[in-house]
Amino acid sequence: MNSPAMVANRAPGLRASAVLGALGVVYGDIGTSPLYAFKTSLEHFKKTGVTSAEVLGVLSLIFWSLILVVTVKYVLLIMRADNRGEGGILSLMVLAQRGVSHERGRKILALIGIAGACLFFGDGIITPAISVLSALEGMEVISPRLSEYVLPLAGVIIVLLFAVQSRGTANIGLFFGPIMALWFISIAVLGVVEIVQRPYVLLALSPTYGISLIMHYKWMAFVTMGSVVLAVTGAEALYADMGHFGRRPIRAAWMWLVLPSLVLNYFGQGALVLSDPAAIESPFFLLCPPMLRVPMVLLATAATVIASQAVISGAYSMTRQCMQLGFLPRMTVKHTSATEEGQIYVPQVTTAMLIGVLLLVFSFRTSDSLAAAYGIAVTGTFICTGILALVVFRRQYHWSRLATFSVFGVLLILDLVFFASNALKIPDGGYVPLVLGIALMAMMTSWHRGRDLLLARWRADSLRLDSFLARLPQSRTVRVPGMGIFMTGNPDFVPAALLHNLKHNKVLHERVLFVTVQNEDVPDVPQAERSAVTELAPGIHRVVVRYGFMESPNLPRDLAELRPLGVDLDPMQASYFLGRETLVPDTVPQMPLWRLWLFLVLARNSVSATEFFRIPSDRVVELGVRVAI
Repeated sequence: MNSPAMVANRAPGLRASAVLGALGVVYGDIGTSPLYAFKTSLEHFKKTGVTSAEVLGVLSLIFWSLILVVTVKYVLLIMRADNRGEGGILSLMVLAQRGVSHERGRKILALIGIAGACLFFGDGIITPAISVLSALEGMEVISPRLSEYVLPLAGVIIVLLFAVQSRGTANIGLFFGPIMALWFISIAVLGVVEIVQRPYVLLALSPTYGISLIMHYKWMAFVTMGSVVLAVTGAEALYADMGHFGRRPIRAAWMWLVLPSLVLNYFGQGALVLSDPAAIESPFFLLCPPMLRVPMVLLATAATVIASQAVISGAYSMTRQCMQLGFLPRMTVKHTSATEEGQIYVPQVTTAMLIGVLLLVFSFRTSDSLAAAYGIAVTGTFICTGILALVVFRRQYHWSRLATFSVFGVLLILDLVFFASNALKIPDGGYVPLVLGIALMAMMTSWHRGRDLLLARWRADSLRLDSFLARLPQSRTVRVPGMGIFMTGNPDFVPAALLHNLKHNKVLHERVLFVTVQNEDVPDVPQAERSAVTELAPGIHRVVVRYGFMESPNLPRDLAELRPLGVDLDPMQASYFLGRETLVPDTVPQMPLWRLWLFLVLARNSVSATEFFRIPSDRVVELGVRVAI
């Protein structure tokens, strides 16, 4: 069931620095789940009275969820499916599409990938809200009078968190790993202290206690599964951040520190509730001796800020991938590090996420209320990832049908149970990620469809390049000194900007470059394969510049590297000619009116090609054209 593609991984070997970095970025979300997961799961049984059967049953369900969903599904299986070392649901979508030849099947897989990406954005908005609230709610354990300060402090911390995004995370990121290492060690120690006093809580390691809970309570156990899944939130980050740290460091951090620490803390909380049922109100913070509760609240707040930072950075990366794959319009992407390509900042996403997080905090007000919204986003992403992984392992890695459905079929059933349980909470807040996901899907599919129609219209109205070049010697067109760079979406057709320039200015530069930017379905393109140059006529060249979906284009830089390929470009002598379309509805629109309206709004607010490709604005000439779609 193995293949060379699965074995190949560009990730570095196991280094302590990589493991520490993975702790700081990858595990912030799942690492802070003990703040609310066990408490929320056990609260379903408060009305009937919590006994050892319920405590051990819930612990068993949490433990085996960590084993099956995180360890088996993500750490051992899905992380084997990498796209040149990169992970994440969009990388998995690209891999799945390669194994399907039918266009309809590829479109269905694209929709599944987009749905997972949209739910990931929902997760990115909910995580800062629930994490920061759950940490600050520890203040109520210190003193009930402090409860009135939870919401204001949460708002201040969230505003400050988003305010520093424009400065980048390179410097503060150095502290993330050690803080999270201290966090995991601390929660493990707190759990061990309580387990030693009541070691029989370890009986819950047996799946029989979870099965017994399900068999006895049936419907109530099904409802509880919607809260149990909170223990595995953040599992998607293991796969999404694989390209930053490599497979081995993420696996090592999980197996040797994160998983043991989580299990010990959950079982410590269970042991505490067994001895004192009243501790169900805040089992995590009541594990701490009174003198350590203030430091633990501070450490928990730091850990939740780190968890929030990880999902915010993930949202930036996901946005860039969606833009490069053609599912979102161009947005401003600012690089916050001179050495790390992945350190980016997207102002539009920052503003939207800040507004969304603050609305959630002040609308739901408690972490318990937000738990319903959280589960839908997480489980929906699990299902999308599971379906894509099934296709990849069957088609790309040639697993047998029996092996594929035996493994991923079972895991997918578990994901569906989690999702169905959380669907019961839609009226209580589960609608939040669903509404957000549907809105984002409508936006992405409308943009993709609109761009396809625009390209088709442009091809129909354009002149083929070979025909233009054949007539050029007889046209007596005046050639003027300098270099003209014409951007074109299709290298086989004449750019509209060139035709407009000839029509109005009646001249052509002595040296002409037809430049096409292509987005490849790989994370990044090696520099040696970045550009391809073809001489079409004396002084006229076609240049194709390729970028991966994890890269941000920098056209002037890459065009300056063409000298070895026969193109000597002087940046101070080159002029960039860009076509700027003014889009209007056609007499008979080819899209539903609501999709057309959405596409036109997105197009009007899209970042200009000048800014997106980092072209100096004083070297750009824009020629407008009116296009009806």
